[in-house]
Amino acid sequence: MVSAADVSPGATAFRAVARADAGLFTHRFNYPVAARLASASFRARLRPSALTLANLVLGVGASVAVVAVTPWLHRDLVHVGVGVAVWLIWQLAYCLDCADGQLARVSGKSSPAGGRLDVLCDIAVQVALVAAVIAVSASAGREYPVWLPGVFAASWMVNMVTSVMAKEGANVSLVTSRSLPVLIVKLVRDYGFIVTVIAATIAIAPSAMVWVMAGFTLVNCGFLAASIGLTARAAWRSGPPTT
Repeated sequence: MVSAADVSPGATAFRAVARADAGLFTHRFNYPVAARLASASFRARLRPSALTLANLVLGVGASVAVVAVTPWLHRDLVHVGVGVAVWLIWQLAYCLDCADGQLARVSGKSSPAGGRLDVLCDIAVQVALVAAVIAVSASAGREYPVWLPGVFAASWMVNMVTSVMAKEGANVSLVTSRSLPVLIVKLVRDYGFIVTVIAATIAIAPSAMVWVMAGFTLVNCGFLAASIGLTARAAWRSGPPTT
């Protein structure tokens, strides 16, 4: 815990307490921005929960806006402006989500209630994001299996559950290597990268969102299956110590 006088806007104290298992995009892009936001918030004497609630308002608000404009999304260049705008807002919201934890740890204001609020707001933001993806996919008028949106939404729970487990220290990555090839592959699990893909699809080709929905469904279901298999194997092999 430090005082406001000990931290400058460019201090590395906030980066030092960030989670080390973050994805490549989050580590390289979101964490530096989050550290600056956390430092500025510290000097302004804001509580971590203020950043958490700002993440909620911005993240959910951007997704609701996408849903609201879907009737006009495919006209002229509307989708370009919408895609760029929501990318900026989603990224800012995510940076605030990263910053609240950094601020809580550096300021010593972390609490179980604040942690629960963070998790609940993260879930709300992701529920809204899922709704936005489904709405854009439906607006294109393409035919796809009726079960796809349901499986997509359900499999997205993998992101939510692993997020909660990570915040509680109960999540262990299946692949612990930090080599560049592994980090590139794991971008599909990096929230900063995920919202970039979704926003880019809105901006460039919103009619292709159904393929993004299908792709993330495969990734999330595959991750869930692999997690169950490897965890079951570890659980099966572990047992009471022999005497």
